[in-house]
Amino acid sequence: MPASLRRDWRPDWPCPVGQVWGTFRRGVTDPTYRVHEGRHWRALNTPSGVATLAVRPLGASGVIAAEAWGEGAEWAIERFPVLLGADDDPSGFRPVHPLVAELHRQRPHWRIGRTASVWDALVPVVIEQKVTGQEATFGIRSLLGRHGVPAPGPGADLGLRTFPTPRAVALIPSWDWLGLHIDPARSRTLVGAAKVADSLERVLAAEPDRADARLRSLPGIGVWTSAEVRARALGDADAISFGDYHIARDIGWALTGEPVDDAGLADLLEPYRPHRLRVQRLVGMAGIAVPRRGPRLAPRTHLP
Repeated sequence: MPASLRRDWRPDWPCPVGQVWGTFRRGVTDPTYRVHEGRHWRALNTPSGVATLAVRPLGASGVIAAEAWGEGAEWAIERFPVLLGADDDPSGFRPVHPLVAELHRQRPHWRIGRTASVWDALVPVVIEQKVTGQEATFGIRSLLGRHGVPAPGPGADLGLRTFPTPRAVALIPSWDWLGLHIDPARSRTLVGAAKVADSLERVLAAEPDRADARLRSLPGIGVWTSAEVRARALGDADAISFGDYHIARDIGWALTGEPVDDAGLADLLEPYRPHRLRVQRLVGMAGIAVPRRGPRLAPRTHLP
């Protein structure tokens, strides 16, 4: 196997690498993602194995240069345009609200990218279920630090790690999950998903409705988790995250000046089908949120 594989790709639009991949990043110290010396580095689980993928953003020549290492390098180098939104089609998106139109004008070239696998989308989303952002970040980092796989090639020197394989997750004992600050409800969901991980990867080829039904057939995966996974793994542009603690309130605040519930969010976003996720992401990337006047929700203290 060569030390690395390289590819230059000339997208047919000014692809903003940082904007597209920024939605997958969890904090500035995310162990799966680094920006180093002008390149965006990702540690990925691919169908062919672990890979490190380094992408240099669009240059003056209109080319995005990529380099990949590891067992999954060939898969990553072949598919990295898809990870950057090459197969996302925003042409039918018609902003009907002035704010949405302005947010879209500010990011006209942003597209919805994908993860390299359903598993890489599912693991962090399950860890984020029904907890504060601080708890979720700690759980993700702890799982990666204790059970993650060092990225191949120079990714290891940057401290990059991929999520543990389904087999490894299925073998984590219950007391270890508690030490990671991941409670039994979430760990059971991950272990159950790990047992059918191979079939879950076939969800990538499914229509969104079939993918939603397959994901929600698993214990512990509901409307919110399915939407988050479909958005990240399939690039489903209509996968709105109903059931989120903040999203309905924040989008309602942005578009009407008042927080709304899920029913109100559905009404507000109905004109945007099948592109409702674009509104959610545009509002989120702009940092528009209901003013937080009270204290933050405190992390739970009954875990080790």
